[in-house]
Amino acid sequence: MDFKLSEEQQMLQDTAARLVRDAYPFEQREKFSESELGFSAGFWAQLGELGLIAVPFAEDFGGFGGSGVETMLVMTELGRGLSLEPYLQSVIFAGGLIDQLGSEAQKAELLPQIAAGSLQLAVALDEPQSHYKLNDVQTRAEAVDGGYRLSGRKAVVIGGHSAGGIIVSARTSGGSRDETGISLYLVDPSAEGVSRRVYPTIDGRKGCELFLDNVQVGADALLGEAGNALSALRYQQGRAIAAQCADALGSMQEACTLTLDYLKTRRQFGVPIGKFQVLQHRMVDMQTELEQATSMAILAATVADAEDSDDRSRTLAAAKYICTRAARKIAEEAIQLHGGIGMTWEYNLAHHAKRLVMIAHQFGDDDHHLQAYARLMQVA
Repeated sequence: MDFKLSEEQQMLQDTAARLVRDAYPFEQREKFSESELGFSAGFWAQLGELGLIAVPFAEDFGGFGGSGVETMLVMTELGRGLSLEPYLQSVIFAGGLIDQLGSEAQKAELLPQIAAGSLQLAVALDEPQSHYKLNDVQTRAEAVDGGYRLSGRKAVVIGGHSAGGIIVSARTSGGSRDETGISLYLVDPSAEGVSRRVYPTIDGRKGCELFLDNVQVGADALLGEAGNALSALRYQQGRAIAAQCADALGSMQEACTLTLDYLKTRRQFGVPIGKFQVLQHRMVDMQTELEQATSMAILAATVADAEDSDDRSRTLAAAKYICTRAARKIAEEAIQLHGGIGMTWEYNLAHHAKRLVMIAHQFGDDDHHLQAYARLMQVA
């Protein structure tokens, strides 16, 4: 594949790379992770000032009108620096849902704030029993005078501890796994009846369990048509998967670079261990996995904003499978080639491995997407 960036795309990539390199050294990243916020408010502000948050939004809402490719360039650099900020959750997923389902008034109010970085959102779609199935929703929404009343529990809401608003999926009708009857609501985390249990995830970010106890929201909190949100959820999760593949790509690239540098400098029996042929073969295997993941991440980026279709879904399922498989292989090989130092908390390779493991299980693991691909091939 001859994939060349335009001048504008190259400038965007250079801007993101320079910002991450200058503002996100590993030692500083650990301080961000241990803080109460769990990420850097200053770095988030810099992303907004440089227009990197605005990349995927239309110019009418203060954005740049970027495609999946531009999003890929930003996400790759954020992945390289192990960024803790909820860019994917707030900008790609939540912003995409509002852009697709929101009324003109909702989009005019919310999207410019998201694009500027002044409003962070989170998405609360998973539940303890759902296991990657967006249609498995037990949280209920009951229509009442002036709005809706929500009750239920949401699991692993990344960035939900600090979000100014949380998009919640809730069932307005039907059984817990029906394809219809699912609606989306924008919930204020400070509203009466909302509680959160905050915890760190294995890759250093913060997430929360979200509990809704008869939470009252207004009619204007509904996104789109009541009961028909599932198709939009699946479409926007596809965009998030493409962005996540790019995130993993940046982390895999950095893991390979760290490993190669280590093989060149670590000496044993008087020579660099990179001279040993068996280690060279394993390094080649890592690079092969990286090249395959790179091709699939690029392919996913090119279809991320395409019209919804089985072909798009197949491509995204294949990309997530290949990138997940590569992420696991590269993380394991990098740690083994480093030896004990690869597992130390003070060395950033261990944190890249944790991020890659987390990515491998978010939005569906490799088995889930392999099965999805097989089903889609049967209907092709």
